[in-house]
Formats: sequence, C-alpha cells, structure tokens
Amino acid sequence: MADVEIVEVGPRDGLQNIQKFIPNNVKADLIRRLVDAGFTRLELGSFVSPKAIPQMTGIEDVIAEVMPLPEGVRGMALVPNTIGAERAMKAGVTSLIFVISMSEAHNQSNVRRSVDASIEDLRTLLEQVDPAGRLTMRIGLATCFHCPFDGVMDEKQVLSTIEKIVALREGMDLTISDTTGMATPDHVKRLATRCLDAFGGSATFGFHGHDTAGFAIANILAAMEAGIRSFDTSVAGLGGCPFAPGATGNVASEDVVYLFQRLGLTTGIDLGKLIDAGTMILEASGVRHASHARAISRKRLFADLTGQRPAEGVMG
Repeated sequence: MADVEIVEVGPRDGLQNIQKFIPNNVKADLIRRLVDAGFTRLELGSFVSPKAIPQMTGIEDVIAEVMPLPEGVRGMALVPNTIGAERAMKAGVTSLIFVISMSEAHNQSNVRRSVDASIEDLRTLLEQVDPAGRLTMRIGLATCFHCPFDGVMDEKQVLSTIEKIVALREGMDLTISDTTGMATPDHVKRLATRCLDAFGGSATFGFHGHDTAGFAIANILAAMEAGIRSFDTSVAGLGGCPFAPGATGNVASEDVVYLFQRLGLTTGIDLGKLIDAGTMILEASGVRHASHARAISRKRLFADLTGQRPAEGVMG
C-alpha cells in the first residue's frame, strides 16, 4: 500500500480549460497511459453541458473506450446535478464528484446559484439518485482559501459551510481546494487541521492545489503536516478553472511524485511512464506546460536521484 495517494485530475480538470478540442480517442489514450503509470484513482471527465465546457463534448464515448478499468482502479466523473449523475451512472461511472464553492460569488459564477442552493442540490442528488448510498461521493470544496472575486476567505465561513455538507451523509470524501492557487502554507495547514479536528470522524479529506503563486508544493507539504494523505495533481501541470479568472494549472503530477520519491514515500506511480503520458498530451494539446520533474528528467541527475530512467526519448 502506498504511503500517500495521488489522485490524477488531468483528464478532467486538466483538459477542461484548453480551447483546442482534444479528440476523444486521445483523451482515452491519456487515461490508459495514466492507469498504466500506476494511478488507482483518477478523474475521467465531467458530465456537463457541452455549451459550458466544450472540451467534455462526447464524454460518454471516452468512458466507453476506457471501461472497464482494471481491478482496483477507480474512475471518477464530475456531475453538476441529478441529470449529470444519471448520465454518469448510465455510462457505468459509480464514483461521482460534486463541486460546491465556499465563496458565494464564485459559486454564482460557476453554477449560477447560491452556496445553500448547491448544498440542497447535493441533498437532492443523494436522496433521488443514490438513496441506498451505493455511489462513492467526492465533494470538491472550491475556493477554500481565496476567491477571485472576494479575496481571502474567512475560515469560520468555510468551516460553517463544510459542516452543512458533512451533515448530509456519513463517509463522504471532501477535497479542500485552493482553486486560484493563491493559498499560503500557513493557511493550508491551519484550515486542514481544523477540518480534520472537526469533521475527520465522519468524512475523509484530500487537498487540491493550483500553482498560480508558486506555492503548490509547499502547500502540499503543509497539508501533509496537518495529517492529509491524499493529493490531487494534474499530468504536466495542465488545468485552470474556467470560472476563476487568473487561476493557472494544477500542481504537476510529475513534481509531486518526484517530491515524494525524494522524501522516501511510496506513491505506486512510475515516474517515467507519467512523464511519457505528459509528453503525449502536451504534444496533442499544443499547450506549453512543463513540470520541474520534466526538466530534471533531461539531465543525468534524474536517474541518480530516483533510481529510475525517464521514458524513451525524454532524456537529452
């Protein structure tokens, strides 16, 4: 069993902000490569309106091409409402993601409703779509630290909103999210500690960080110090929120795997195969994102430090 869990969000959160449409067979190829690299939990896509997120057009085709996933691998899909949840379940996805912003302004920008209305939407989804509790529910807690419209978030407000969400059902998985990438390590450690102390007995928590201000790696270490052991990352650092102006990509999966390797912690991820997957999707998308680990992999130092050679053709 790995010491830490890395949840790959590239196929959904990483690609959703790219204007060039990535063919669905390429998305499926990316998912297969990431599974082969060792990820046991990853986002496959989102069942949203193509008008809102054109990149997710034809998501059913992507799911059909990669299903069934290997035993022990959990594929997740974001759903905005009960209609999206029903589409996901029909496609064979039983691990769903539902996002609620901690900021009223961002929630209005993201889903055109108040935070309380989104919580009621989640309640309806749980009661109507999954009354028996067979689905695995993951709740993305967006803008926990900073909102592009309201600035730094009030921790009491955030905790109050989380309390309402946790009360809906025992055992849900919640992700504390730095949506804009503007959080600082002290803020991350403090809020993560308070969440675990208050709700750790009835929910599990992960950390989702973007790297806008360059603090993502430091924030991951801060979340670890607080007791979190599950971290969202995106292959090649792809990503950004279409509804959060100025937010840049997620922290690169390669960098986080490399970090944990250097710390002597197991992830179950093959870094060479991961870099290879990143190379493929960067070439397919035309996006110029690059992790620090990708740069290091071009030097002999990489093999000396990791005991692992990068993928074919990456060393230079």
